[in-house]
Amino acid sequence: MDTQRSAERDRMQDIVSLCKRRGYIFPSSEIYGGVNAVFDYGPLGVEFKNNVKRAWWDAMTRMRDDVVGLDASIIMARRVWQASGHEEVFTDPLVDCTNCKARFRADHVIEEQGNLDVCPNCGQRGTLTEPRRFNLMFKTFMGPVEEDAGLVYLRPETAQGIYVNFLNVQSSMRKRLPFGIAQIGKAFRNEISPGNFTYRMREFEQMELQYFIPPEDEERWYNYWKEQRRQWYLDLGMQPEHLSWHEHGADELAHYARAAVDIYYQFPFGSKEIEGIHDRTDYDLRRHTEFSGKDMSYFDDIEKRRYIPYIIETSVGADRSALAFLCDAYDEEEVKGETRVVLRLSKRLAPIKVAVMPLSKKEDLVALARKVHDGLRPLGLTQYDDTGGNIGKRYRRQDEIGTPYCVTVDFESLEDGQVTIRERDSMTQRRVAIAELRDILSAELA
Repeated sequence: MDTQRSAERDRMQDIVSLCKRRGYIFPSSEIYGGVNAVFDYGPLGVEFKNNVKRAWWDAMTRMRDDVVGLDASIIMARRVWQASGHEEVFTDPLVDCTNCKARFRADHVIEEQGNLDVCPNCGQRGTLTEPRRFNLMFKTFMGPVEEDAGLVYLRPETAQGIYVNFLNVQSSMRKRLPFGIAQIGKAFRNEISPGNFTYRMREFEQMELQYFIPPEDEERWYNYWKEQRRQWYLDLGMQPEHLSWHEHGADELAHYARAAVDIYYQFPFGSKEIEGIHDRTDYDLRRHTEFSGKDMSYFDDIEKRRYIPYIIETSVGADRSALAFLCDAYDEEEVKGETRVVLRLSKRLAPIKVAVMPLSKKEDLVALARKVHDGLRPLGLTQYDDTGGNIGKRYRRQDEIGTPYCVTVDFESLEDGQVTIRERDSMTQRRVAIAELRDILSAELA
């Protein structure tokens, strides 16, 4: 077991190293020593994460008639978080070590060790304090004076911006139930014990759908969205054996939920949640009705009845799902006595779709390669790779990046008007006419 855990830790370290080496993810403020659990997405990382978000947005809005989008503000009225219950109950159990002064979430320590007898950091017994509640919301102030009247929070979730805009969206878009509102946006939580790279951060991004339904249809839509959301990961190439369900027991349910299930992914550091599907009943709109005085009910003009809609929520961590796709794609294999590292990302998620490589830097070859590259730009982000080294080393570099196709322009290309396509996963090569190249790759990338 210890050998297996060591191998998993090494694998995670390899993934973290690749992310920095290849421009996916960097520690934030690194030249000043970094900020704990805050990361920056590099040139390839921002493309990759945008592709993840775009795939979610397409599946949840553009391919459906019953979901529309929203981009709500990060700073909202304090009353919103009082209505939602966050100001009162959005807390984690915190314990301190009186010996090494480290802090931990009590539930995480119990999950790992079974009890709170020993400090996970220094190993001392009997040094952890009794758990106390710690609110996770970041506070700030509006206006020139830091006073209670100006207190606001950085949102800890994106859902509330959807709920308070329910009537605005429903009336302006003339939507009948059932319909959903989707949003992608930043959220902030003052985590006690963040970690595992980008899995648990203090600044992160969520992709959330709030689906508004008649109360009697909650079971049907809850089951529907469970299957839809699991299939999304499979459609993007995730290995099904790495996904599992975690049904919430009565002692795990959030105060707003009648039922909840998490999609877990088997990371190198363990099986962890990447998405939650929740039956929130009418809790949210009912609470905002009570606290705002605004009637948040819906009138069904066909059935001639008024009611407060129930909500089925799907909440995805954009950073967590992106990390899961990276972990799932990371592979090592022996090729001719050497280790080949390759990111087998879905073509839809790969940051660079095609790399064009001239075999040498001779002027006539470079001119042709540049022309080929310009012709492929409409396919997505492409890269002109003349960074040196033999062609095999450049292939390996693109394998680590996750580029599905490399196109090599050689001296024969000047004579026969053909180039070589090399595929990432199989490493097979084929000659195709330059005139047909874009259509071929366009079809294979679709």
